[in-house]
Amino acid sequence: MTPVLQTRYVFTITAHIGAVTSAGEIGHGVRRIIPITGGEVRGDDINGKVCAFGADFQIIRPNELIELEAKYAFETDDGAVVYVENKGIRFGPIELLQKLKRGEPVDPKLIYFRTVPKFETGSEKYRWLMENLFVGSAARHADRVVIDVHQVL
Repeated sequence: MTPVLQTRYVFTITAHIGAVTSAGEIGHGVRRIIPITGGEVRGDDINGKVCAFGADFQIIRPNELIELEAKYAFETDDGAVVYVENKGIRFGPIELLQKLKRGEPVDPKLIYFRTVPKFETGSEKYRWLMENLFVGSAARHADRVVIDVHQVL
């Protein structure tokens, strides 16, 4: 019998983003910085707002594979602050990735965009976020990134 990995959906992070800043070609890809300007967190057990600071630091490889590392925080409706480091990759057909870079709409189902969020908080109520592993299935839109976060059981 093949072992099966199980996950449980816990919440969705919608991170609003600002204009891209590019540091240009750095020798192994193009470095981009995308500010996180706010947003929301919605789920059965956690709801809140994404803080209006932080950024997604990306490297776009020559084959258009995008490595992402976002650092930001959200505040729950009951006042807990949760720091987030979210690493991942985005990849798909080159013409669609170039449309995304230009801010044009692309069907998220056509792009592979997965992340591994890591959480930190001093809140006892949300300590379980630091005691479990999570994976995210994400979609990039012109003005936001939407990440469905799943707990690995």
